[in-house]
Amino acid sequence: MELGDYLRILRKRGWIIILTTLLTAAAAWGFSQMQTVEYKSTISVFVRPERIDNGTLLATKQILRGFVRYIDSLNFSQRVINQLGLDMKPDTLKGKVTIASKDEDYIIQIDVVDSDPAQSERVALEWANQFVQWRDQDNLKQRKEDRVDANIMQNPTTGKFKPQTTLNVVAGAIIGLLLGVIIVFFLESIESNI
Repeated sequence: MELGDYLRILRKRGWIIILTTLLTAAAAWGFSQMQTVEYKSTISVFVRPERIDNGTLLATKQILRGFVRYIDSLNFSQRVINQLGLDMKPDTLKGKVTIASKDEDYIIQIDVVDSDPAQSERVALEWANQFVQWRDQDNLKQRKEDRVDANIMQNPTTGKFKPQTTLNVVAGAIIGLLLGVIIVFFLESIESNI
């Protein structure tokens, strides 16, 4: 096929490509409008050993993962529920929370997703506070040079998490464009074989 053939096909059946692109983009927009709006609050806790040397810093990176496992628990979830007076089960709250360590920066990041932005902020902040309190209590049992401090770096930042309407519409349009091209070439191949 030459360029002229492609142009002829586009003039003849280009409306199919445009229609499928518009329909799938509209469907993606409609899907986005039906989703419940959720917000994500993120808070970071800096974890620092009292004694700064290479051995301690390497050990701190390893214990960060242990801290994450410890605070990503139903026990911590219940502590937050009790402190904030929330009316939900620990596993429900824990399902809204993601905790991860950024070992190279000595940070534990706590993300909370909820349909209420204020509640997601309160939960993120309280979870971080519970972690800091736990570290403070545990440090009382340690020698000063063996302590590992935890400090909240700043208040939680909150933003819209989903739906991501623009991304959904663009993805829908691209899928529609590809689908339209496939349909057009399928119709052309059927017509040329007749």
